[in-house]
Amino acid sequence: MNIIRLYPRAGQIPAEVLARYSQVQTSTVSDSQERVSGAVGISPVGNCLSSLGGRSMAGTALTVRTRAGDNLAVHQALELARPGDVLVIDAHGEVTNAILGELMTYYAASRGVAGIVVDGAIRDRDDLSAGPIPVFSRGVSHMGPYKSGPGAIHGDVTIGGSVVHDGDLVVGDGDGVVFVSPNRIETVLASAESIMASEIKQREAIARGEWDRSWVEGAVSLVQVEQEAYSA
Repeated sequence: MNIIRLYPRAGQIPAEVLARYSQVQTSTVSDSQERVSGAVGISPVGNCLSSLGGRSMAGTALTVRTRAGDNLAVHQALELARPGDVLVIDAHGEVTNAILGELMTYYAASRGVAGIVVDGAIRDRDDLSAGPIPVFSRGVSHMGPYKSGPGAIHGDVTIGGSVVHDGDLVVGDGDGVVFVSPNRIETVLASAESIMASEIKQREAIARGEWDRSWVEGAVSLVQVEQEAYSA
């Protein structure tokens, strides 16, 4: 049962691209991808994002697929991790047994891992909340993992309903995590930065009391009705 399948490793996303993505929000990246490419139900653990100083987590996906409640493949993946990688762990959404905790997270940080995403549970919540890197998970459990395998590294995984490939861009903040295929990185980034610039102008217009809301009238057809009497 302790077989770990190792698929070919994808290349890493350039550091300068990651730096620009760290300045944009996941919601903006999502809007730039038709609002369909991102995990649902995966949230940051406690205050772990404070280590980013207001930036978003951005890194290259190192994908791991493991049996629910088992972390043998995750341990092996840590030995293969490169600085700037984000461990993206498909644990089948099961939250009975935690996949990792404080020690594995600190070891990941020592290897330069930029963050961890687990579609499963973590433990040592308070330590991870104050820890050195962002950790996103589906839940928390005090019960620890097994180490029996099997698993796979660098293969395709599913995280919160989103298919993720090794080498995809991972962006995470307080709203969760979103993924970008390498062949869309430039176009999505240009769109996200444009949306952010537009939102800055809209906030300025709100402050001046000049926000254009005329589109609402064109989008809604109001039908006037009489007040209906309440009947028990």
